[in-house]
Amino acid sequence: MFNDIGPLELVTLIVLAVLVFGPDKLPKLIQDVTRTIRKIREFSESAKEDIRQELGPEFKDFEFEDLNPKTFIRKQLDNDELGLKEIRNGFDLKKEMAEVTDAVHSRESESSSSSSSGSSGGSIDMTKKPENPHEERPPYDADAT
Repeated sequence: MFNDIGPLELVTLIVLAVLVFGPDKLPKLIQDVTRTIRKIREFSESAKEDIRQELGPEFKDFEFEDLNPKTFIRKQLDNDELGLKEIRNGFDLKKEMAEVTDAVHSRESESSSSSSSGSSGGSIDMTKKPENPHEERPPYDADAT
């Protein structure tokens, strides 16, 4: 709960609590806070147990942490019924990217060698051309923009 509080911050909080509440009221305040936290935890656990009982024996292994979407998805993807581990292990992104890069570089070298020889047999024209060259462009409407 307080994993990100360092030792200096903890000492500062203790000194601040002593200054605000005083050394004589501080122990009673700590007892009250711990009692309240304990009651909240007991209430939460009893509510979880009531929900588990109401759900029935089919959900005996149900965990409330599974309601977190990340945990739910991780648990479903780790389930080996779908064979996803085999697919995940069979897919090597670096290998796939290397193959694509090699294919692109070989195509570029082929097109540069063919264009230097004067033939444009395998090159593709990537410029945008109108579908109907005789068709006029519609007039520009400044009010429409």
